[in-house]
Amino acid sequence: MQLIPAVDLLGNHAVRLEQGDFTRVLFREPIDEFMARIVATSPPLIHIVDLEGARDGELRSVVVARCVEAAQGIPLQVSGGIRSLDAARAALHAGASRVIIGTAVWNDDDAMQRFADELGDQLVVALDVKDGRVAVRGWTASSGLGVDEALRRCEVAAVARLHVTAIERDGTMRGPDLALYRQVCQGAIAVVAAGGVRNDDDLAALAGLGCEAAVMGLGYLARLGLTNES
Repeated sequence: MQLIPAVDLLGNHAVRLEQGDFTRVLFREPIDEFMARIVATSPPLIHIVDLEGARDGELRSVVVARCVEAAQGIPLQVSGGIRSLDAARAALHAGASRVIIGTAVWNDDDAMQRFADELGDQLVVALDVKDGRVAVRGWTASSGLGVDEALRRCEVAAVARLHVTAIERDGTMRGPDLALYRQVCQGAIAVVAAGGVRNDDDLAALAGLGCEAAVMGLGYLARLGLTNES
């Protein structure tokens, strides 16, 4: 069970938002300073989310490269604004080890297969869930897909890994949505859990359900002794 710290980027700062709301900033620090704090804990992987890219639909390759340099050899999984195969290739060329893609793979029935065929195990499909439906466009819209149908599409395309976020729990420190992770861990696809993960008890519960890893945002800030003030 891997513990993966989250670094959410907005402009030139690392931030934490509550439930993905850009108006509810719980924490803010310059990117380089925050990356240095994270790197000092020697995590197995760092989860990078370019919130600006996700909102605007355009990958910021320069920011990805900046984070890769700051990571000092620690691998990164990167998301935010990767809406095409060219953008995915650009993120990998900038140094990302794997890319998380949501909106683009839910665009049509064939998109998932195209990304899976091209990227293989460097692809992580984002399953961002709100009110039982998969959210897209930086969590600002619904795809209309239910979780079971989304899982079926991933299985058909032979997707290797899912990044599953319970949006209602993100940035709340209320604990993970264990019912959701019980649902998505039934198949053969590896699952990375995110949203509300607070402590070792939450990690143990997710491991017990079969999750491969968990991303921790506010909970990781608490481990670092940082406040949640913006």
